[in-house]
Amino acid sequence: MSKVLVTGGSGFLASHVILQLLDAGHEVRTTIRKSKQERQVLETLKSSGAKTLECLSFALADLTKDDGWSEAVAGCEHILHVASPFPSVTPQNEDEVIVPAREGTFRVLRSARDGGVHRVVMTSSFGAIGYGHPDSKTRFDERDWTNVEIPKIGAYIKSKTLAERAAWDFVRTDGGSLELAVVNPVGIFGPALNDDLSASVLMIKRMLDGAIPGCPRIYFGVVDVRDVANLHLRAMTDPKAAGERFVAVAGNCVSMFDVAQMLRRHLGDDAAKVPQRQIPDWQIRIAALWNADARQTLPNVGKVRNSSNAKARQVLGWEPRSTEDAVVATAESLIRLGKAKEGTR
Repeated sequence: MSKVLVTGGSGFLASHVILQLLDAGHEVRTTIRKSKQERQVLETLKSSGAKTLECLSFALADLTKDDGWSEAVAGCEHILHVASPFPSVTPQNEDEVIVPAREGTFRVLRSARDGGVHRVVMTSSFGAIGYGHPDSKTRFDERDWTNVEIPKIGAYIKSKTLAERAAWDFVRTDGGSLELAVVNPVGIFGPALNDDLSASVLMIKRMLDGAIPGCPRIYFGVVDVRDVANLHLRAMTDPKAAGERFVAVAGNCVSMFDVAQMLRRHLGDDAAKVPQRQIPDWQIRIAALWNADARQTLPNVGKVRNSSNAKARQVLGWEPRSTEDAVVATAESLIRLGKAKEGTR
């Protein structure tokens, strides 16, 4: 089996990617920004059932700095570039997100090219595909690109789009023999493994805790983190994946209210504080007058952006779990880890 570098080893998706790589027999090196994160990653993998950690090593490297990347990629045949900045709050300046995402991608790709890496699989986002378009009933797919020239796109969406475009441009003009494949997930749900909760998982936690009193009319795609990790491995090893993008989505979009109903159907008393009502659009418009989160939410109210997973299924044989399975697995993991105490029995 090959040696694989996974960037951002302490993250939600990266942890699942590492677990699957180790289970498949690969030698894995993962980047961390601080040495103290090594213990956290090891504890997470051990508690999550990693069969062996003898084939796992660490490298100190930060997407915002040049130091450490040549050492990180040395001897690796593949790189799964999973790490990317995700703001916990809306940034004052969009460059706070855009610049690290784009420059970090360049650092990884340059190091991969110079280090003789065969293929990089980059985690992009559906955010680089389905935004800035007129309303349409047509499903988005890998041929589509987000229009970043439209106002109110949002810094994160813009960062993912620009970083992915930069990656394709680099490989085409300066990549040499380096191959690139890209995975474009929608909202990633599924089992949390530690305290590092992604935005999607945090939404489920807040629902269980009663921190969300009602559901705005927001729609989004869902995919299980285990299936996204599996798609990365398929894109890494299948010759047909070179030069291709793959949307990772379980099925049709669901609303926050749909998610709340799924939780209530499956969790019994553990879903006692899950919201039971949908917030009218006019309340979001009023809240947006003074609340930054509501202002960011407002352009997406009522927008349905369905996408197709046909390419990943047909080209790579990918078979994702259902949306409901992914949502329920998220909640069950939070309850199991004690991260939703106020919402449990």
